[in-house]
Amino acid sequence: MRIGELADLVGVSTRAIRHYHHLGLLPEPERRPNGYREYGLRDAVALARLRRLAELGLGLEEVGDVLADDSGRELHEVLTELDADLARQEEEIRARRARLAALRRQAEEHGGLPTEGPVSDELAALFGEMARTAAARPGPEPAMAATEREVLALLESVEGAGSDGRMTELLGQATGTPEAMARAYEVYGLLDALASAAPDDPRVAQAARALAACIPDAVVAGLGGQHWERAAAADAGADGGFLAAYYAHFAPAQAEAVRGALRLVAERAR
Repeated sequence: MRIGELADLVGVSTRAIRHYHHLGLLPEPERRPNGYREYGLRDAVALARLRRLAELGLGLEEVGDVLADDSGRELHEVLTELDADLARQEEEIRARRARLAALRRQAEEHGGLPTEGPVSDELAALFGEMARTAAARPGPEPAMAATEREVLALLESVEGAGSDGRMTELLGQATGTPEAMARAYEVYGLLDALASAAPDDPRVAQAARALAACIPDAVVAGLGGQHWERAAAADAGADGGFLAAYYAHFAPAQAEAVRGALRLVAERAR
């Protein structure tokens, strides 16, 4: 048989046969004087077995282990490993489908998914309340509100799937009522107005006081005084950590207002 006839008989491509030759999985017959390889029944049997093993989901390296006489790995051992791997994949698929179902429910409940998504149900609810507050206000949404959502989505990702939801719980306390959310949007507006201001602009102190006032005492106590002091003392050019990047993202006057607010909160926490 020529290579094309062998391929048709077993149901594989000639390219696959040449690849199996290259990997050493299928012995390559000698060429005849006319330059063509001549395949026999033994080649067809070996190729058919190779195909059956590959169709089980074995990788070509695993197929090679099974076919090799000195591999020390019997077929049932490889199949047991394959079955365990498939079981892990099934569990991962079930978890992903559950997550997708939750996201679809979010879309139905909140009229779509947030731009910053996918996020947890709790954070999606918070973002939905932010969207309703923004829609009720005149003019475009403050840019600082969008930045806030991006940072919250980032922090939730950093906390990971095993998080106890503490961050979202504290945020809920800070913005748990329409009045509190409205105050937060007033602060976003004050911070937006500082985009081109100097760090010593009088409005910086006003924005700092307004921002600090938005943070309830329960949240201040929940995180502890050292947390607020460290956050207030962070330098945008210090060590390249998260807080440094956070402050560097803002205009100088905005960063000073945020830092000033954290200093005020730290004083409350003492």
